[in-house]
Amino acid sequence: MGFLGTIVKTAISLKHSFELGSKNAQKEQEKVLINLLESSKGTSFGKYYGFQKILDSENVISHFRSNIPIHNYKNMEFWWEQQQKFPDITWPGQPKYFALTSGTTGSKSKKIPITDDFSESMRKVGISLASALPNFSVPEEVFESNILMLSSSSDLELNEYGHLEGEISGINIHNFPDWYDFFYSPGKEIAAIDDWDKRLEKIVEKAPEWNIGAIAGIPSWILRMLQAIVEHYELDYIQDIWPNFSVYVSGGVAFDTYHKDFKKLSSKELIIIDTYLASEGFFAYTARPETMSMKLALSHGYYYEFIPFDERGVNEMGEILDDPEIYDISEVNTADEYVLVVSTNAGAWRYIIGDTIQFTNLDPHEIKITGRTKFFLNVFGSQLSEEKLDNAIVASAEKKDVTINEYMVAAVKGGDNKHLHQWVLVTDDKIDNEKFANLLDEHLKSHNNNYKVARNKTIDEVSIRVISKQQYDNYLEKTNKKGGQVKTQKVMKSEKMNKFLSFFD
Repeated sequence: MGFLGTIVKTAISLKHSFELGSKNAQKEQEKVLINLLESSKGTSFGKYYGFQKILDSENVISHFRSNIPIHNYKNMEFWWEQQQKFPDITWPGQPKYFALTSGTTGSKSKKIPITDDFSESMRKVGISLASALPNFSVPEEVFESNILMLSSSSDLELNEYGHLEGEISGINIHNFPDWYDFFYSPGKEIAAIDDWDKRLEKIVEKAPEWNIGAIAGIPSWILRMLQAIVEHYELDYIQDIWPNFSVYVSGGVAFDTYHKDFKKLSSKELIIIDTYLASEGFFAYTARPETMSMKLALSHGYYYEFIPFDERGVNEMGEILDDPEIYDISEVNTADEYVLVVSTNAGAWRYIIGDTIQFTNLDPHEIKITGRTKFFLNVFGSQLSEEKLDNAIVASAEKKDVTINEYMVAAVKGGDNKHLHQWVLVTDDKIDNEKFANLLDEHLKSHNNNYKVARNKTIDEVSIRVISKQQYDNYLEKTNKKGGQVKTQKVMKSEKMNKFLSFFD
């Protein structure tokens, strides 16, 4: 047991002891909103929407809700384009960075402003996560080992207006102070390599030189990295080269479909900590070992609102209604799913990220991500969220003792004008397509009544196509979708599915 690790763990435990205790979530959120409005009342956006009048009103939350419209990216894009050229548009000053989204659901990357205040908020949430580590049985050795963070490239592009652009994880690495090199791997030089395969080769080459205790990153790419290291050095487990590796911090996509493969690579039960870190903010993190749900960051510069993900807030395709019902933190429950709406110190105002969440606990406020509004399969009335699709894949794969990390599904029209759900499964295991389709179908029918009704009336068939991991890797290579922050688009439109399938014909 390392002396330094004991000191660090004790220091974090002491800080954590001061942070215990339930705070009034509504008061915390109102305080955040007032600070956001005060800070930006002199901006173009603040003047246009009368932030000072909102602040002078008797009920700030009510007036904020009634005077500021809900925005999606298309609405905010005009303001953020001006923010690239001029200061004081949606937030004081002018951002030095703009985050390019990974583009899972849209045709091109969005540009999200990253202000200094926003970066500070992300840092504070990271500190809160670290302060929660005493809740887990983290070995002292981890605290004197390195943390490996697998990000997108930290080699940022200089925009014509003078700011730097890149994906949020690359921006975060780019901003690491030099002293981070004492505990961060793979280091800034390797993190700046844009070509994913070359970066992976370098990580594999350097792996024996590092003492890794924790790893953070999107599970699909972390898994590929770990598998490459184990294969290259002919190891039984990843701990044969990194004996202190005990903690994995996941994020970006749901972990469930990757859990089985992580277990195969590890000689010990890993501590899994989930995070909700997006280009728009670091919103939540797992704070205790009994759950994979994540504690919402309520006092870190983010003001949250929640649109019910049902007929009160969205149409049959999951699109926001013109005048949806919307709730604050004091009005939510654990039964409903919600579309998350955020206002942040990056100059996002009542902004729809596109994620759906569900509260699993109200004291403290803990959430799970149930999917994305565009990862919602409801063409034939089946009403399937990403979470329900994930659960069906995991349960069916478990029954057949196979591993499926990635999948895609779409509602398409087949021969004879049949309506069918077309699934594509990525696996190297042998699968009987018809039997596995029946398993998926039966699981979805038994767990989702809307799907059962649709299956009996409008969905004529469930079809499966299996592609190998190498085939999928070739597709990612050809479409330039390799890298630490790229995510699989699980639910596709029929046209995109047909185009996707044509790649393998």
